[in-house]
Amino acid sequence: MRPQIKISLTILFSIYLGAAAGMASAEEGALSLSMKDAIKRAAENNLDVKIELYNPAIAEADIRRNAGIYDTLLNALVNYNNSTTKPSNVVITGTDITKQQSFEFNAGVSQLIPTGGTVAIGFNNIWYNNNFDATRTLTNYYQSDLALSLSQPLLKNFGRENTELAINVARFAKEGSLETFRTRLNNTVSQVLNEYFKLYSLRQDLEVKKVSLTLAQRILSDTQGRVKAGVLPAMEILNAEFGVATREKDIIDAQRALNDEMDLIRVLLQLQGNQEIIPTDTPTKQELTVEEDEALTLAFATRPELQTQRANLKSRELQTRALRNRTLPDLTFRTSVSLTSLDRSYANGINNISSADYPVWGLGLQLSYPLGNRAAENEYIQSKLALEQTRTQLKAIETNIANEVRTAIRGLRASFKQLEVTDRGRAFAEERLNAFIKKNQAGLATTKDVLDVENDLVTAQNNQIRALVDYNNSITRLWLTTGQLLDKQGIKVDEKQADSLYDEARR
Repeated sequence: MRPQIKISLTILFSIYLGAAAGMASAEEGALSLSMKDAIKRAAENNLDVKIELYNPAIAEADIRRNAGIYDTLLNALVNYNNSTTKPSNVVITGTDITKQQSFEFNAGVSQLIPTGGTVAIGFNNIWYNNNFDATRTLTNYYQSDLALSLSQPLLKNFGRENTELAINVARFAKEGSLETFRTRLNNTVSQVLNEYFKLYSLRQDLEVKKVSLTLAQRILSDTQGRVKAGVLPAMEILNAEFGVATREKDIIDAQRALNDEMDLIRVLLQLQGNQEIIPTDTPTKQELTVEEDEALTLAFATRPELQTQRANLKSRELQTRALRNRTLPDLTFRTSVSLTSLDRSYANGINNISSADYPVWGLGLQLSYPLGNRAAENEYIQSKLALEQTRTQLKAIETNIANEVRTAIRGLRASFKQLEVTDRGRAFAEERLNAFIKKNQAGLATTKDVLDVENDLVTAQNNQIRALVDYNNSITRLWLTTGQLLDKQGIKVDEKQADSLYDEARR
């Protein structure tokens, strides 16, 4: 009986060695993919990441569009009029039919200033020609003026903050969109890590099932020989054949799951072709220790979702202050000064302007205020309510993040403990299978018993693989919840990435 047991144990070891050799040959012509390379490819090529990066670039365009309020406005006018009319007062015109011509050519610039006021300078010229009685009035002359004016709000819309409201809101929007991009990148990197380890586990699962099939085939062959020798009843062959068929189905299912996973990774990384993907990095078993208070502090400081909401809060606070200002009366200070001329000669008129002999100036205040002011008051109230809503949303996000961090820490610790448990489970299952093989050789266990115990070993091996992958996924989840994931992978995010898209669009 002892020689039979020795042969059976030798068979087991040869099966495992054969599976390892088969795995090595399967890697020929495949794409060997490291975890670092997978993350790099995803960060550079993933379509969802690229799509999200356009939002900060669009926000940059919005900032510059709103900054256009400070663009100097140039205006120019050329206008000619010719009229023939009946005069309303013949005494003034000295004629029954009035014929008039005028040619106007004006130019000027205006500029918004940070206080909310507008400064303008204009150079206006007009030539008049008519058929009036020359003894009573001028009939052919030029009128010119050089004017400088200022219009400045004193209450409503006064100050840089109110003037640049749209610019600053757009800046906060870009800040938030960058953090949203960081969130998308975080989630993508997390998904890549999880799928990478899942690919590892599926390949391991396939190899385990191949080993199981090989063992079942050996058991079938051994059973057929023993039935032929009259040691076992023919019924045992059916049990062995059923075990082989079951394991063949398991391999088909495992291969399909592996192919599906490789397709998913190709989409995530935008890989071309249909090469087999072989993960070259194995999951770690090294224990990661973490303090809850430190993890919470880090999460509150770095989580992009919080940064996005904080940018929204700053934007809402700014808008609320601006809307409060808009409940004030609209009181505007206006002043202007101009140098004028009127002469039959255009050149003489210009000289008169330069000599400043005919100045005209003025100043004044203009007040407007709607009685009741319900529109402005309720816009302000609406903004205050939205501000409180945003603050409450921020608190809710902080609460959820704290819960996510604590859950991630518990998951990390539990999954690490599972490593030792599943290692022991596999060792026990291997010993149990060896024992049942010996019992089978001694006639104390049926073929079905051996196959059932071998199934238990397969389950134990899969549990061990899943525990290892779950532990590594728990590490990824912890880094994701504390906002460390990108830093841990050496990925930096800054607005230059989005600005480069904006610069390309400008070309």
